Parts: sequence; C-alpha cells; structure tokens
Amino acid sequence: MTKLVFIRHGQSEWNLKNLFTGWVDVDLSEKGVEEAKEAGRKIKEAGLEFDQAYTSVLTRAIKTLHYALEESDQLWVPEVKTWRLNERHYGALQAKNKAKAAEKYGDEQVHIWRRSYDVLPPLLSADDEGSAAKDRRYADLDPRAIPGGENLKVTLERVIPFWEDQIAPKLLDGKNVIIAAHGNSLRALTKYIEGISDEDIMGVEMATGQPVVYDLDDKLQVIKKEKL
Repeated sequence: MTKLVFIRHGQSEWNLKNLFTGWVDVDLSEKGVEEAKEAGRKIKEAGLEFDQAYTSVLTRAIKTLHYALEESDQLWVPEVKTWRLNERHYGALQAKNKAKAAEKYGDEQVHIWRRSYDVLPPLLSADDEGSAAKDRRYADLDPRAIPGGENLKVTLERVIPFWEDQIAPKLLDGKNVIIAAHGNSLRALTKYIEGISDEDIMGVEMATGQPVVYDLDDKLQVIKKEKL
C-alpha cells in the first residue's frame, strides 16, 4: 500500500514571535528543531520508508525535512525543492505582528485573512523592499508568477500542478513519498486529497512537526489517515 506523509515544518523563529511569515525565509527555532527531529523518530518507530522527498525552497521546511530524514536514517532519499510548495504568501501582512494586526484591523478581519478560502490579504507591490521578486531563488520564474499575496484558493492553484506533474506519478508508481512543507500548502493538498469543502477547510489545522500518514489505493484515494 502506497504511503504519503505530510510534515508541517517545526516552529519557526517567526512563529515564536507571532509574526506573519509567508514567503519570508526564516529559520527554525530551537523548539522547531526538536519538533523536526521528533518527527523523524516517530517515522523510524513506525517503520516508514520513503522513495522520494519533496519540500519548498524555504529554510524552515528544508531543515525540517533533513532533520526528519536524518533521525529516521533516510537522509539519502532523493529530494526535490520547489517554490510551488512554499507557504501561502501573506502579502503586505508579512513581517507584521499578528496581535498588532488584529488591534489595527480587528480580530474578525484578521481571522478572515488568515483562515478564509478565497479572501486575499492586502497585497504587496512588486517594487516593495520585501517582494519575492528581488529574491534570487525565484530569478527563473516569470515575474507574473510571483504573488503579491495569496489566499488558500490561490495557494491550491499553484500547488496542484506540481502534485499532478511530479508527486502523483510517483505515488501511482507505488513509491512512498514524504512532503515537508507549510501549514497552508499542506492544507491545500489536504483539501484536494480528502475532498474537503471550501467551508470545512477553514477548520483544518496542521500541527508543527507532526507527521500525518496517508494510505492510498491505486487511484490515490485515501484508505486510511493517521497522525503519528
């Protein structure tokens, strides 16, 4: 039976500071490192073995993958990094304190920006100092592909082509896959795989550093889901 494992990266330095992070590249906190290592130990205890790994181009996800694979004695597993698995882009909210944003815009509005399926946050212009358009890791992308802000719907739209082109073929070939990514890119994949409605996905949370294991059939339908 084919296995697919999701891990949301461990706590980041900006998670700890309660800041909107999005595409800003920040490191894991000390707790985040331990969460990633613990994920690897759980994977080893469960006897999970992988043929292919995927992650984003952001440090916190990459390191989470590496710690998890190292702790499970699988650091050799081939990996692919892609911007399509990046966290949702939080637009002009990035680097802002979540509590202060709630004071400025109201709790309800910030909750809508954070959790809704199709409401965009305030957008970041391409010439803003914090724009990803200035980041070398995205130099090969069409500038029109670099977002100024995303909701979960837009995040899903950028994740699914990679799923269909790269990940699904591996799974259909019977390969076991691990994906270390972010709360919203994994929520998008969860919505797609499990067929969750636009309304119900608002209540889905991804815990940091906790492996989620799917057993899939030969049509990539979910047979079983468990959290380690």
